Amino acid sequence: MILRVFSLASLAAVLAIAPAQAQQYRWIDRHGNVQFTDTPPPPGAKDVRTVAGATAAPASASMPYEVARLQADFPVVLYTSPSCKAACQLARDALNKRSVPFNEVQVWNAPTIAELKRVSGGEEVPALLVGREVQRGFEESAFDLLLDSAGYPKAGALPPLSQKAPPPPEGYSTPEKPKPAPAAQGAEKPGPYDTSRLQGPPPKTGPYSVPGETK
Repeated sequence: MILRVFSLASLAAVLAIAPAQAQQYRWIDRHGNVQFTDTPPPPGAKDVRTVAGATAAPASASMPYEVARLQADFPVVLYTSPSCKAACQLARDALNKRSVPFNEVQVWNAPTIAELKRVSGGEEVPALLVGREVQRGFEESAFDLLLDSAGYPKAGALPPLSQKAPPPPEGYSTPEKPKPAPAAQGAEKPGPYDTSRLQGPPPKTGPYSVPGETK
């Protein structure tokens, strides 16, 4: 469990941030936290890789200093997929309502699936990573618990954000639904009766005869 005390008085301090842009580097810092940056990570960073389909926190003219500090200590990453619609949008809405800056990673190919399995232990989306704590599947109360533990402000303390679903990653194609096989013309539907007019094998002879028949 993450333990962090959040002071509303510290919201008066404001830190300007740069416009959001697609992240290129994913790495792990010395505290074990996953980081996303658009510049090469510092020396000593572990598991450095480039990630396709990741987007940064939403652009904003300013960010409260305490939130910026929390974002550095307990970065928030939301794992979604291009085919995840309702549940992933509910996850975004929950984070936006609490004014939590987050990076979004779309899970759609082997590297991103491996990344999701490494951080969450499964392949379920949406998945929320706050620092090193993870919640698989959307459950607003569980999301709130992780964010509360890290010290992020409650809903309503700051103006809500409006980060939207990112476009599908380059190279992603929507899986096509298999088309049903055309029915053969003239084929009869199966039923309780045999309409094939095929005759079964002749009855076998036995020690008993049918009355009225001659041997």
